[in-house]
Amino acid sequence: MVGNLSADSGGVEVGIAMEEGKKVEAAAFGFPAQVRPGATRVGWIGIGVMGGAMAARLLAAGYAVTAYARTPAKADSLVAAGVRLADSPAAVAAASDVVFTMVGNPGDVRGVVLDAAMGALAGLRPGGVLVDCTSSSPSLAREVAAAARAAGCHAVDAPVSGGDVGARDGTLAILAGGDEAVVTWLAPLLAHLGRPTYMGPPGSGQSSKIANQIAVAGTVVGLSESLAFADAAGLDTRQFLGAISKGAAGSRVMDIFGERALSRDFASGGSVRYIIKDLGMALEVGDGQEEVNVLPGTALYRQMFSAMAANGDGDLCLQGLLTVVERLNGIRK
Repeated sequence: MVGNLSADSGGVEVGIAMEEGKKVEAAAFGFPAQVRPGATRVGWIGIGVMGGAMAARLLAAGYAVTAYARTPAKADSLVAAGVRLADSPAAVAAASDVVFTMVGNPGDVRGVVLDAAMGALAGLRPGGVLVDCTSSSPSLAREVAAAARAAGCHAVDAPVSGGDVGARDGTLAILAGGDEAVVTWLAPLLAHLGRPTYMGPPGSGQSSKIANQIAVAGTVVGLSESLAFADAAGLDTRQFLGAISKGAAGSRVMDIFGERALSRDFASGGSVRYIIKDLGMALEVGDGQEEVNVLPGTALYRQMFSAMAANGDGDLCLQGLLTVVERLNGIRK
């Protein structure tokens, strides 16, 4: 079994990788050295529903993965598969060429990346690359990119869409902002996670994800109301969903969340609190380049998902919005 790492551990000395108790000369560090399994070392910070599945895919592809988890017990399955645990984000970065972050909110990103003592940037050597897959703030993404550049490193904001199913199957849409050459360089890693699209300079990935969440939220609202209406009309809701999924109403959102809603499986997937956060960022005024803030539909969607949290269901997934529509109509199930 591989031991834990700290920022000053001998297991992360410059130019040396440890494997099966042997010292193996590592390839040239970070960008633009060739990305390949067995040479490029991956760090992962944040191993929840999404992050854990994504890190597991890179491990299965042959990349050495070092991870940090605020709750180490949550990493047991990854450790059993071969992931090393480090005791801080800085220690992860010291052991890595590329460090992915997948945490809860912009405040978490700031802490795990920019903290002067324990953040990933404090431990990353020049040439290293930070990839933030969190749905976060465009302005923070630009701040991280500037801090990385000042340290001789690189940063890419690469939030993802596709939910827990996409993370598990490697079919995520990856919305990447930053230096295009660095995004292209990351392609061998990103290909195991999904389909990357270069969206523009730093912050563009996060702006794209916020816009994506507006579209997702609207579709989930429509799906929930259509199912409640069909049920009240006496239709076979499973038959109804199967029929409309083949027409113009069909969508990836319906594929992921429709059956879960029908089965009243409201726990599968990420917490609704995250889309409340994302829609809130869309409505913020004065966040740098994002100036289109008169979004009445987005405000309504956020209120509806916030009603889930107010009802005590904030830890449920998006398909739980059906319960809000039912409550509004006096339906009890």
